[in-house]
Amino acid sequence: MTGQDLNVAATRIGTHALGPGRRSVVWVQGCPFHCAGCLAPEWIPNRPARRVDPAELAGELLADPGVTGLTLSGGEPMAQAAGLAALVRAARARRDLSVICFTGYRLERLRARPPSAGVTELVGLLDVLIDGQYVARLDDGKGLRGSGNQRVHHLTPRLAGCGYDFTGRPRTAEITVDGPTALLVGVPPPGLLAAFNSAVEKARSRLSLPGTPEATPPAPPATPHPTDDTPQRPRRPRAGTEDNRPADNRPGEDD
Repeated sequence: MTGQDLNVAATRIGTHALGPGRRSVVWVQGCPFHCAGCLAPEWIPNRPARRVDPAELAGELLADPGVTGLTLSGGEPMAQAAGLAALVRAARARRDLSVICFTGYRLERLRARPPSAGVTELVGLLDVLIDGQYVARLDDGKGLRGSGNQRVHHLTPRLAGCGYDFTGRPRTAEITVDGPTALLVGVPPPGLLAAFNSAVEKARSRLSLPGTPEATPPAPPATPHPTDDTPQRPRRPRAGTEDNRPADNRPGEDD
């Protein structure tokens, strides 16, 4: 472990729901914003989740040889910018990767008044930055951003001409189940988040119902291996949501 250890809510290795190509995703724990309608409120508190060395995490995220990019979400990635910069450097030392990052801060704020150590370095490593807090009333159900006030910045030309429509494409999401943990990956299409939460609640009720042969006690919070998150539900286009119950959005302006 190092002084740049990351506090990780959740991870997903190999997904097509959070950017072009096959990507691995890391959601960090902790966020200074409290956007109404956040997809993953469990990842907002600045509390211990999974502490991991950036180089070690890079190896995990690249375990899938088909991964061509990383997506950083949370939580608020800029709150752990130094550790994420170390992660990106370690991952790119092994493989040529594109990097996408979500943040509730505006790009102008990040450049003029970085909110934490390492922000300038991390921004310099990104290919795409999606900025702005999630605003539910501006959620148009389209693209990789959570709401219409969020902006997509191509900081390098790498993904600008790849054919991926960051703002107008139909949304896609993936739901993965690992034991007692369900993870929703992506910026949910309209209605999916409510359906996901309803299904999780029903499953949890069945498994915790006393007096039935198949009844089992509710699962304790899982340590996210992975966010983001330990997460129990999804959140903004932070793009990701985890529910530690049986089975990448933000809009607005920062100060």
